[in-house]
Order: sequence, then C-alpha cells, then structure tokens
Amino acid sequence: MSTTSRNTTTQPDGYVLGRTQPEYERLQAQSRVWEEATGRLLDQVELARGARCLDAGSGPGETMRQLAQRVGPAGEVVGVDVDAALGAQAIAMLHGAGHGQCSFAAVDLESEEPIPGAPFDLVHARLLLLHVSDPVAVLRRLWSAVAPGGHLSVHDYDLSAADVVPPLTTMEEWKRVVLGAFTGAGCDIRTGQRLPLLFARAGLGAPDGTDVAGRLEPLRTAGAMLAGVHTSVLPAALAMGLTTPAAAERWLDGLAQDVRDHGDHSGLWPLLIGAWKRKQAR
Repeated sequence: MSTTSRNTTTQPDGYVLGRTQPEYERLQAQSRVWEEATGRLLDQVELARGARCLDAGSGPGETMRQLAQRVGPAGEVVGVDVDAALGAQAIAMLHGAGHGQCSFAAVDLESEEPIPGAPFDLVHARLLLLHVSDPVAVLRRLWSAVAPGGHLSVHDYDLSAADVVPPLTTMEEWKRVVLGAFTGAGCDIRTGQRLPLLFARAGLGAPDGTDVAGRLEPLRTAGAMLAGVHTSVLPAALAMGLTTPAAAERWLDGLAQDVRDHGDHSGLWPLLIGAWKRKQAR
C-alpha cells in the first residue's frame, strides 16, 4: 500500500490521529471490538431506563448506541465531541437505527463552552483523556456535569501494553513510531493505568471500582489493528521526523510478511482500563 496517497497533514489542534473517512471507519471498528468491555463498565453503574446520559468524546457514536439501548426511548443520550463532521455521521447512523433519543453538540471539552443538558445521571468518556492536554481539568469538568446521585465512568488506554510475542522487529518499530507520535503530541500513553491517580488529583477521591479489558489474538488478525493505527498516526509521525514515507512503506511490507510467516504469534492490543465513581446525593 502506497503512503503517498494518504493524508500527510497534522491536525491544527494537535490531535495525533487523522480526521478522514478511513479513520472514522477504523474508530467505529475499534469501538465494536470494545463493546463487551464498555457494556461491562456501564453495567456497574446500573443505568436505569429513562436516564439521561452524556457521552463525552462521542466519536463514531457506538457508545451512544449502547447507552440508548440501556435507557430506552424515554431516556436521553447527548454526545459531545470536537469533531462536528464525525458527530453528524454518528447521529445520522443512530437516528437511522431508531435511536431518536440521541443528540449531538460540537463541544471542545478543554474550553469553557457549556455542556448542553447538564447535569446527567451518567457521564461517560471512552478514550478521551488520552487526547487532552490537561486530563485532570477535563475530569473536573466532567464531574461537574454529573447530577447528585449520578455516576462518572471513564475508559482509557494503556498503549504501552501493546506487543507481539515472540518479539518481532516490526513490532519494535511500531512502538517506536506510534508511541513516539503520541508522546510527541503530549499524550500520556499510560493514561488508563493512571486513572485512579487522575481521579484523586481532580478531587474526586478513589474510584468506586475499576476494570481492565484486554484482547489477545494471533498476529494474522491483530496485524490489521497494528497497520490501521500506524496509518492513522503516520502524518503526525512524519511531521515529527519519527519516520519517512519510504520507511513507512517498508514497515508495512515487513508487517505483511510477518503476518504471512508468523501469523501464530500472539498480538496483544492496548489495555482498555475503566474506572467509575458515584456522586453523593445531596
């Protein structure tokens, strides 16, 4: 696959992943991979029919769909995301599937913009804190949008866990380029593991509970995840000087060869780590 046809511009807001249709489709596929883990976290807060929910950093809308299924037609699900185009696609998908209780607003959660509809019975954020410059400030803002007696639930990655065993040089190069791009953009690649610390620093206290989800599969299928993430961060990695188009092309060829020759190697995805907290009723 040629790298010359890919988007090679970085995002003006420093977002390390692309905002292209292929990237939207990758995010949607990734969301479906984590559907069971997300449902398990949502089950911990015993979300009632008719509840009002906020999906902070709603992305392709897959978590909004899970929330809508739980709260039913009498409930309400508001998605907020800085990416208005992705939000519009998500709402079209959700309304087309009959989830008319869902709405979307383009909101930058790192700004002082008001969160429409607050407070909520549940505020949920999946893979949001990894991408913000001040996760403690964003956590405080999300907590302020939780109604008394409601819950905040957060899911985020520990990207450092991603690996292949037995080791392969292509995986080492993936870690150098991909993790380097996230780190270079100011992201904490171990945000998920740091959730209890972030809760404490935000003044929330210790989480009421935590959950760790992993996905281990043969390289023959995990290779698609590795290639997709590499492609998504490539514009940022190029801008940072972490790789070159020619080196990226060689890496993709090498990964394809490893998938053919070492497809039985074990590929571990980043860990998806969750935490939740109930706000005391007044």
